[in-house]
Amino acid sequence: MHMSTCGFLCTVGALAVMGTADAQTSRTAPDSIEGHLAAGKNAAGGRDNTPDFYGLVTALCVAPLNAPVRPDAPAPRKNPNRASTYLEPKKAFDDLYWMGTASRSTWALTTSEGIILYDTQSVYDAEDVIAGGLKKLGLDPAKVKYVIVSHAHENEVGGAKFMQERYGAHIVMGAGDWDMVEESVNGFPNGKPKRDMVATDGMTIVLGGRTVTLYLMPGHTPGTISGIFQVHDHGKPLTVAYSGGTEFNFVNDVPHFDTYLASERRFASIAASAGATIIMGNQSQFDSAAGKLRMLADRRAGEGHPLDVGVAAVARYFKIEDECAQAVRLRLAAGQQEATQRGR
Repeated sequence: MHMSTCGFLCTVGALAVMGTADAQTSRTAPDSIEGHLAAGKNAAGGRDNTPDFYGLVTALCVAPLNAPVRPDAPAPRKNPNRASTYLEPKKAFDDLYWMGTASRSTWALTTSEGIILYDTQSVYDAEDVIAGGLKKLGLDPAKVKYVIVSHAHENEVGGAKFMQERYGAHIVMGAGDWDMVEESVNGFPNGKPKRDMVATDGMTIVLGGRTVTLYLMPGHTPGTISGIFQVHDHGKPLTVAYSGGTEFNFVNDVPHFDTYLASERRFASIAASAGATIIMGNQSQFDSAAGKLRMLADRRAGEGHPLDVGVAAVARYFKIEDECAQAVRLRLAAGQQEATQRGR
């Protein structure tokens, strides 16, 4: 493994040179709550043979979450019928595999020297979904060398301890999210993963000639990690932008939304500069991974991959995040101003 680091500010300047995709993410909406919501909803697509992002719009523009998970929240419950939500694992690309449910995704990037895993499901699902899924795909869970946890919410970090203890995989997480794990009172009923690799901005995870470049994106959680890497579709290289955290389930105030927006805009710029044509993450309702991968069975010769949505569509995905976050921020700012005036 090789690592390289880059200060947070080293790519901020790139925001000024976002290239062609910038036209898709320019902030031209009227600066009002209604204007930003309309702009976010209109970026969903679907009416002009472009990919749909309606799940993302629903989660951010229609019914957004508005509070963080408390450190003393009750422990996750073991659903006796949870197996009914598990979907068959899929080979997504030549060298990338998907495991999960209709709403949650874990991705396995295969290399000549082992596997890099992105996200780990919940504490009660990891063994069946990840270890069981890899075996169904003909892959050996013991070959997982690195597990990148995009953020320390239960459905992403839940299986980290399992992968660490059962298979000796290195767990990679942002410092702030390692702190979240340690501060959690009830979130890890089977025990917590031991603090292992702390992600730094610009760090690269290199295995078997494959590279995942990590970017710290505080906002969704303090240590949210997004990433850029390549996959291959019948030998053709394609670039993936992995969005580490999305919803507004953090402290809802203006400073936290400023942090979220700065991170989102920065990663939108990074994805555009990398030429990413695939947007991917840990929640299938946002990138429609589960549904699109089922389409592979009917894919005809010469047809594009359903997850290869194109640079413009990737930019629209980030535009939805941006516009709907601006709408909530404006609402919070207005409420803060009203409270200040009442206090005079």
